[in-house]
Amino acid sequence: KAAIRRKTLSCEFVPVYMGSAFKNKGVQPLLDGVVDYLPDPKEKENFALDRNNNETPVKVTGKDEDPLLALAFKLEETNYGQLTYMRVYQGQLKKGNFITNVNDGKRIKLARIVRMHSDDMEDVDQAGAGEVVAMFGIDCKSMDTFSDGNMDLAMSSMFVPDPVMSLAVKPKAKDMHGNFSKALSKFSKEDPTLRLQVDEDTKETILSGMGELHLEVYIERMNREYGVECEVGQPRVNYKETISSKQTFDWLHKKQSGGSGQYAKVIGYIEPLSLEERQEMGKVNEFDNRCIGTNIPPEYYSSCEKGTNDAFGEGALVGAEVEGVRVVLEDGASHAVDSSDMAFRICMANAIRDTIKKANAAILEPVMTVEVTLPAEFQGTVVAGLNKRMGMVHSSEMSDDGSGITIVCQVPLNNMFGYSTELRSQTQGKGEFTMEYFQHSAVPRNIQDDLVAKYKLEREAEEAA
Repeated sequence: KAAIRRKTLSCEFVPVYMGSAFKNKGVQPLLDGVVDYLPDPKEKENFALDRNNNETPVKVTGKDEDPLLALAFKLEETNYGQLTYMRVYQGQLKKGNFITNVNDGKRIKLARIVRMHSDDMEDVDQAGAGEVVAMFGIDCKSMDTFSDGNMDLAMSSMFVPDPVMSLAVKPKAKDMHGNFSKALSKFSKEDPTLRLQVDEDTKETILSGMGELHLEVYIERMNREYGVECEVGQPRVNYKETISSKQTFDWLHKKQSGGSGQYAKVIGYIEPLSLEERQEMGKVNEFDNRCIGTNIPPEYYSSCEKGTNDAFGEGALVGAEVEGVRVVLEDGASHAVDSSDMAFRICMANAIRDTIKKANAAILEPVMTVEVTLPAEFQGTVVAGLNKRMGMVHSSEMSDDGSGITIVCQVPLNNMFGYSTELRSQTQGKGEFTMEYFQHSAVPRNIQDDLVAKYKLEREAEEAA
């Protein structure tokens, strides 16, 4: 036993035990093996990071008499509130004492400390170095470090890999938003591999995690624990719209409904902006006022520009943002009584939306630069999979020893959903990929027609509702 223990501690041996948790077979020998062969807290060197000294590693002593250093490594929701599991690396936790969360500086009083025995709790007054205990009434995140307030050391938290799968989630009913937010806040606190963000462009809540099953478990927990049924789907792609030809407009907005009505007329044209022009101006669209005289009173020029921006904010094809367009206002007409800021704003917005449709409008989709790293023997399968997703391979580079290969390609974002699962199955779990935004490019005509038809149906459904 002593020889096996020595080799296990030096990471030369890995003891393997067979058993079945379902039938409770082999559990006792496994626990005996933990006691016999794994290091006790004083045999394992642990290091904290000194936040005041550029995160220099500081060795943790593991002595009860030294200042406290503990790590909250697991959170669990119970009938009595949040239960925080904490490992004491140095010093002691004592009931009634105050401890400080190193990450946010909050001081917390220890009202109750328990030692866990499966589902049973045993109340204890104190816990020393090396012990694992649980506490109620501590508001913290998983992997937060606690001290007695005398040190600014943080335990190095575990490595959290980047998420490999994302889903767009939203509650089915509007009255579930409160519980939905509460559930997501709690889940992201207790699981550092679960990421939560709100897409700035589509305003969707995006849940990212380590795989399909990982996210399914949280969707199910949201339903079971918080009573929130969710609609789940692929995250929406941030499409944009543009034009490819010059087109004139002559638009009259006239409305009479008793009393003062609305009257405005605008004349001009729209034309595409080149990438160089956009970069030179530092903006994606331009409004150019070339009116001469007072057919459009000068006080309405700003309303015309606002109407143009309204049209740019929601395009005519799929309601996406418009970019790469110059609007030139040349002339118009007004009415002494019926013209107003609102009339010119509505007139300009409708004129631009209608004219964009006639100017060979195109939908742009985000294209990502994808870098795939994989063992060389799977290259053919992976390249075929990328080609199927409309990917354009730019380079492939072999590693120095010839065992691995890195493929760089550009793939439309809409075709990348589900790729992590496909790559793992193609490479026996050995392949991985990263992607970053490259540019927006025009979608093929058949896909554009499908997107426009789908948007039209959604609008009709909304109006009918």
